[in-house]
Amino acid sequence: MGALGAYESQLFVAAQVLIAVAVLGHALAYLQHRKGWLLGLAILSGVAVFGGLYLLRSEAMIYAGFAGLVATSATDYGARFRATQASSRETLLRKPDRTSGIGTDNGVGDNLPEVRSQEAETMADGHVLVFLRVRGLPCSAAPKAGDCCVFCSYGSAKCPPKQAAGIT
Repeated sequence: MGALGAYESQLFVAAQVLIAVAVLGHALAYLQHRKGWLLGLAILSGVAVFGGLYLLRSEAMIYAGFAGLVATSATDYGARFRATQASSRETLLRKPDRTSGIGTDNGVGDNLPEVRSQEAETMADGHVLVFLRVRGLPCSAAPKAGDCCVFCSYGSAKCPPKQAAGIT
């Protein structure tokens, strides 16, 4: 560490800038999580660092401020990590809707004009259906350009692979 002695003043300024950036980061994070106590602890920790440096000249207060900033950062990170894990788990546990209405009243604006009423069809889980024989049509229905299957083109629900990807 003796080699860094020549850069002590630059490191001192950089540490102060990083403390200010950390408090600013917690203020911006507050806009998302709205945990006032976490923002308050971050501000109090920043004040402790600068108060220990310039007002009280207390090394213990500076270290307490650093510890407070580390604790608030770890708490915020832990809460975000748990929320991400819960969201991922919820997405994985969600079962796709396996029935889709094909016809005129599918709620998405796309329909097969030749069909007089909506027909409920069951979709397979692992693959898409490119052609579907619909009652009331003289030929099979094919997907529109850019769609993977007839359910994505004309159905009231997307196919299971799209549902698993979160596309509705």
